[in-house]
Amino acid sequence: MKLFRRNFSDKSTGEMSFIEHLDVLRGHLFKSAVAVALGAIVMAIYNSFIVKRILMGPTNKDFPTYHFLCKVSRRLGLGDKLCMSEIHVRMQSNAVAGQFDVYFNIILIGGFIIAFPYVFWQFWKFTKPALTDRELRNTRGVIFWVSLLFFIGVLFGYFVIAPYTIHFFANFSISENVENIWTIGSYFNTIVPLILGAGLAFQLPLVMYFLAKVNVVSSKYLRRVRKYAILIMLIVAGIITPPDMLSQIVCTLPLMLLYEISIWLCVKVEKQQKQQEEEWQ
Repeated sequence: MKLFRRNFSDKSTGEMSFIEHLDVLRGHLFKSAVAVALGAIVMAIYNSFIVKRILMGPTNKDFPTYHFLCKVSRRLGLGDKLCMSEIHVRMQSNAVAGQFDVYFNIILIGGFIIAFPYVFWQFWKFTKPALTDRELRNTRGVIFWVSLLFFIGVLFGYFVIAPYTIHFFANFSISENVENIWTIGSYFNTIVPLILGAGLAFQLPLVMYFLAKVNVVSSKYLRRVRKYAILIMLIVAGIITPPDMLSQIVCTLPLMLLYEISIWLCVKVEKQQKQQEEEWQ
């Protein structure tokens, strides 16, 4: 089978046994784990800055997103309508190893984010031998684009989705007699999936590009289901953001843009495939 073709070292070709294939996979996983561990060490060295300024950043009233929205609001003549009020929330740890668990998860996930390009490169090296020369030509620059979109998504999740979410829940109260006192674990488990989820969501154009390459989707199909896709985006935005119109719009617009980029990429793929068919005739 093509999947088991041996050219990992470019020194020999042939078929690999299932055990040999698993051995190669283990090597790539080990290298990825080492890269994540190195990234975690970097996170551990700068843990004070990362916890106070980055992880806890959206809970501070001087967070860059809050300043930016306030400035935009005043320039548009809306006064302080887009400004976010001060966040009233206290943190606590109600488990013996609560803070340690959060600390360990911070450096581990942070290490993965730092090492993401290398981790994906290892994954690409593992799958690359199974691709034909034509498929390899069509996937040039994939590591760069996957990494770029992932980091853009992470930044979007951190600077846009997370602040809206934290601000909403920090100021939401069913009664003035109830005070918001969060556990550090619940805060971490809320903010991290939003950030990583945004990083994965921004992979949509590349996913559609490769699906178009194998004729699973087409630009015509994506246009036909656009209204349903927008509805799904609104539902997703409603789940991951507070139930207010502004935050849902801010979250949905980038997803709509990514969807339109996906259609454009599908059109580009279809044109390339048509040209290749004409050359063969």
